Amino acid sequence: MIGYVTVGSNDLDKARDFYAALVSTLGGSELMRLEENGFTLYGTAWGVPGIAVTRPHDGEPATVGNGMMIALAFDKRAKVDDLHAKALELGGTCEGPPGVRGEDGDQAFYGAYFRDLDGNKLCAFKIGPAD
Repeated sequence: MIGYVTVGSNDLDKARDFYAALVSTLGGSELMRLEENGFTLYGTAWGVPGIAVTRPHDGEPATVGNGMMIALAFDKRAKVDDLHAKALELGGTCEGPPGVRGEDGDQAFYGAYFRDLDGNKLCAFKIGPAD
């Protein structure tokens, strides 16, 4: 159902570098770039959800949405760990290290939280038992 999510940036060049490197960790790349407004879409393929970064359309500074977060699903806990580490390596900040939230087991939520260079919050997660 979700096609893509968009985050705003006040430094588009830095945001593009951050997301290009972060998404490459997932096996993805830049899929589209519109220079007139800065909209840049990243993903693993067309037809699956992606992440876009852009300057705000109204010309006002980009701000972080309170309570807004992008959650990225993974099939292995190690991939959650890897993405979180990559985000921090790229200059992102930790909002919660990788680990199980709640009980471990068949419905365990293993997640890691971080913010990008503009302060947008993201989560990498895996549902289910340890692999």
